[in-house]
Amino acid sequence: MIFVTGASGLLGSHLIQSLVAKGKTVRALYRNQIPSFKGAEKVDWVVGDLLDVTALTDAMDGATQVYHCAAIVSFSPSKAAMMIKANQEGTANLVNICLDQKVEKLVFVSSVAALGRIREDAPIDETMHWTPETSNSIYGKSKYLAEMEVWRGMAEGLNIAIVNPVIIFGAGDWNKGSSEIFKSSYNQFPWYTNGISGFVDVLDVVDAMQLLMDSPIVGERYIISAENLSYQTVFTKIANAFSKKPPSRKVTPFLAAIVWRLEAIKSLFTGKTPLLTKETAATAQAKVYFNNEKFLKAFPSFQYRSMDTTIQRVSAELTDLHQLK
Repeated sequence: MIFVTGASGLLGSHLIQSLVAKGKTVRALYRNQIPSFKGAEKVDWVVGDLLDVTALTDAMDGATQVYHCAAIVSFSPSKAAMMIKANQEGTANLVNICLDQKVEKLVFVSSVAALGRIREDAPIDETMHWTPETSNSIYGKSKYLAEMEVWRGMAEGLNIAIVNPVIIFGAGDWNKGSSEIFKSSYNQFPWYTNGISGFVDVLDVVDAMQLLMDSPIVGERYIISAENLSYQTVFTKIANAFSKKPPSRKVTPFLAAIVWRLEAIKSLFTGKTPLLTKETAATAQAKVYFNNEKFLKAFPSFQYRSMDTTIQRVSAELTDLHQLK
């Protein structure tokens, strides 16, 4: 039996669909509402929380393989403490139960943020580690601390493998996460930055995770990234896929600094999460390149989908999902 956390998220939901399509027996953890997607009716759904050890222990009973996709992602300073607690402590709980129940293998979804992604002097690879100087986000710190729990589990006898994906593109709730980029482009958001990052198809991450799970590889982590592209290029490709006007106004570092400060002030009065924070402003301006060679050497037959193909597919799926015109 395969146990999956983060089933309602973009990656978790696509992973479950792939597993179910292959005839796998899947049990998935949800918190509030059972997700709705193709194959969901074949899943053994269990309500619970990673911070509720008793419920999590019961939910994982009988699991032989575990995919840990769940995490809180936020760049709002007001949610920092909650995010670190959930991501670190929740992962620690899951690792402990994997050890107690002698799970065969855990594949953990980390992030390139855990590697310290603000590095413009050299491409980022798996030898790098998070430090306060190389990460501008509390989210990155939370994923680094979660990784430490997974490595601790390995030291105690648990077979583990870790993936560190870049920005993941797939069709999902475009009011949150990376799918918001598609919504912004559809709404003809006029601004762009010269920042550069890695991008990858959600289907590639799903395939990579299953390859790792079914391989003898343990104690390794892998950057999962298809292409390094500028945000301007990506926004333009998505706008073109929707037949919308591409962005044409450049956000300078000075302008970004003004906007995130204004957003912080507005947030104090409204109580709403700011649209732009100091962290996201810095990330959007950074030119960061990711080295994906390690995974390709481990699995020579694996090929990434091109981002042109991914953007066309995801745009079409979102058009159907949200009944866009």
